[in-house]
Amino acid sequence: MVMSTIFWAGAFIAGKIGVSEFPPFSLAFFRFFFATFIIFGIMIRYEKKDWRLSGKDWGPVILLGFIGMFGYHVLFFSALQYTSAVNSSMIGATNPLITSILAAFFLNESFGIKRLGTVLMAFSGVVLTLTNGDISVLKAFNFNRGDLLMLLAVLCWAIYSVISRKVMHRYSPLILTSYSFLVCLILLLPFVVWEKPLSYLPEVSWKGWSSVLYMSIFASVIGYLVQQMSIKEIGASKTAAFINLVPVFSIILSATILHEKVTGFKLLSAAIIISGVYLNSRMKSISDESLKQSG
Repeated sequence: MVMSTIFWAGAFIAGKIGVSEFPPFSLAFFRFFFATFIIFGIMIRYEKKDWRLSGKDWGPVILLGFIGMFGYHVLFFSALQYTSAVNSSMIGATNPLITSILAAFFLNESFGIKRLGTVLMAFSGVVLTLTNGDISVLKAFNFNRGDLLMLLAVLCWAIYSVISRKVMHRYSPLILTSYSFLVCLILLLPFVVWEKPLSYLPEVSWKGWSSVLYMSIFASVIGYLVQQMSIKEIGASKTAAFINLVPVFSIILSATILHEKVTGFKLLSAAIIISGVYLNSRMKSISDESLKQSG
């Protein structure tokens, strides 16, 4: 899982490189173009005859592909046009918290005072990230456009997580993700045509294509498969705790590869966010263990 978090942190760096050479819809399309072929091959190989969807499940799968893959990644790549890889990764780290909030409302999962405290802690770190500690920014509501787009992207992924838990219990995560990739690829196609790919593709450098392949193979396919192996070996709660390392590795990679400035204030904001998310995931783990014992 440490390896997966490094791959996911690298996606913020690769995305920042990619958006300098691809429009956002096209960057998302080419990422999923390669990832879909790879993950479908893996799904067919390991799921054998059970990988086909029944007709009644196509509606939820299309919804999941639209919100979780299309919506998240278009907003993610759009955000990277306006904000840093460090900011986007720190805001992205709140994903488990936002998912917990939505799950409490729509899946009737417990959400007590202690968990509320961890949510407020993490979001205080997000506010510090958005405002860079300048209260006047908060009063004027003049946040960086990219940071706000990243918040919307995280909301899309949280909605995806809640819907998938509620309606797709009949399929493995590998099948669900594979078809979500495919739906996203199809939805992106008309937008790619609109962006006139012939006008920019001849100018894309090897760095641009390398960023696409990295996100397709390492962040999407390998990162996902390692995560599933981890869930099988050590459980979902312990696996989720590793996600807290993503902003840490993103800060390191951003400073070394992109030469983005990392101030002490950024490190403080990251520490607050990571602490809030970690405490939230620990409470979930303790709660799950208590339920097992009481059962």
